Amino acid sequence: MPFDSTDHYENFPVGSVLLPLRLRKPVSVIYRFARSADDIADEGDADSATRLRHLEEYKRELDRIEQEQQPQSPLFRDLADIVRRYRLPLAPLRDLLSAFSQDVVKTRYANFSELMDYCNRSANPVGRLLLYLFGRTADQEVAWSDAICSSLQLINFWQDIAIDWQKGRVYLPLDDMAGHGVDESHIARGHVDARWLRLMAFQIARSRTMLESGAQLGRVLPGRIGLEIRTIIAGGRTIVGKLEASGGDVFRHRPRLRLRDWPAIVSYAFFARP
Repeated sequence: MPFDSTDHYENFPVGSVLLPLRLRKPVSVIYRFARSADDIADEGDADSATRLRHLEEYKRELDRIEQEQQPQSPLFRDLADIVRRYRLPLAPLRDLLSAFSQDVVKTRYANFSELMDYCNRSANPVGRLLLYLFGRTADQEVAWSDAICSSLQLINFWQDIAIDWQKGRVYLPLDDMAGHGVDESHIARGHVDARWLRLMAFQIARSRTMLESGAQLGRVLPGRIGLEIRTIIAGGRTIVGKLEASGGDVFRHRPRLRLRDWPAIVSYAFFARP
C-alpha cells in the first residue's frame, strides 16, 4: 500500500495482507477497475476522443451489470460478481468514471470547491465501496471516509505537481495561486520562493486538517479492517510530514515512503488508542 506512486490509486489498500482474507479479492477487483480506468484517462499517447470512447465502453459495461446482463470483459464479469455478492451500489463506480472522463478534458481548477467536487468523484467512491464491503455505512463513518479519501487525493496532488505539469495539468486552485502571488511559471521553472512556500504551507495544512478529521474511522472499525485504515492514515501523515519538512519544494524533494518510515507507521496502526 505505497504512497509514493505517481497515481492516486496507489494510496488505497490493494488487497493488503492486513485485510481479512475474504475481502482481498473484492478489494482487488475494485482496485483493478479504478486503476485500469484511470490508466485510460492518463497513460499512453491516445488522443482525447479515443480515451473518452474507451471510458464510454466502461460505462456500458456498468449498464450491463445494472440490467443483469453478462458483461463482455473478464474484469467486469468479476466486478458483476462482487456487486451481486456484496450488494454494492453502482453510483460510486459511475462517479469514478465521471472523474476520469473529466481528467481527459479539464486541466485547471478555478477554486477549491471545484477541486473538491473532483475529489468527491475521484477518491471518495473508493472509500465508500470499501465501507460497503466492511458492512459499515453509517453517515458518520461515510463522512470520516470521505475526509480521508479526499485528503489522500489532495496529498497526492501536492506530491505530483511537477509530474502533473508534464501532463498539462494543474490541480492547485487558481484562485489560491493568485492570492499568494503565484502563477504557472513557478511550476514550469520549479521556482521556489517565499510566495510559493506560503501557498504550499496553506495547501499542506488544509490537507492535514482534513486527514485528521477522518482519523476516528480507523479507531472505530474493528480488527484487521481498522488496522488497514490506521495504516493508510499513518502513511498519509508521514507524507504530509515530508511535505512540511521540504517547505513545499516538491520539485527537488518529492516525498515518498522509505523503508525506514514503516516501523512508525506499523506502530501507530497496531497501538493507536481506540
